[in-house]
Amino acid sequence: MIELAQVLKNFTVIVAEDDDEVRKRLKNTLSFYFKKVYEAPNGKTAYQIFLKEKPSLIISDIEMSNGDGIQLVNQIRQIDQITPIIILSAYSKEEYLLKLINLKIDQYILKPAVNKDLFEAISKALIIPKDHVLDISLDVQLNTANNILTYKKEEVVLKKKEKDFLVLLYENKNNITRYNIIQERIWKDKVMTQNALKTFVKELRKKLPVQIIDNVIQEGYKLV
Repeated sequence: MIELAQVLKNFTVIVAEDDDEVRKRLKNTLSFYFKKVYEAPNGKTAYQIFLKEKPSLIISDIEMSNGDGIQLVNQIRQIDQITPIIILSAYSKEEYLLKLINLKIDQYILKPAVNKDLFEAISKALIIPKDHVLDISLDVQLNTANNILTYKKEEVVLKKKEKDFLVLLYENKNNITRYNIIQERIWKDKVMTQNALKTFVKELRKKLPVQIIDNVIQEGYKLV
């Protein structure tokens, strides 16, 4: 646990749980390990925190009023396919499991969760190495661990914001990534003007060894 505790100091987490006692207990436990723990009494609040803070991990109950866990996961997965999600639930209903598997959750733990099970799930979700290389386009790979984009044998080092933008386009590769999503994910709490976005994309295109960003007029961007 010592090694895990040292690593978790770099991560943030949202705890979404409508039972105040359970939520406080989870927060108190996780606060010893995580850099920051955000509390949410329902899915609606958790989603707003997610958009603003972009945590490293989400831990959520299923049955909550004012936005349940499945709705929360569904909303997050519409704009983010990567952030790990752990579900805590008193129910093992097959319908829940099928829905959540399709929404790409990382772990499902039955309540009451003991610390051993919880931290094993956290370790699997955050610590165990994952494949950081994304196939962005034909012959184009992006290593999200070191921010290096590779085209054939050519390498380009990207800034974090540039990498995050390409990851966002990759997550929505079958759809247009609209301006409001770019605002929420990339600019976050800062104001994104159209001129600022156009300048950002123009400068990024100059760095790229091949053209992979397509502008969809008055809607957003997508990968070629």
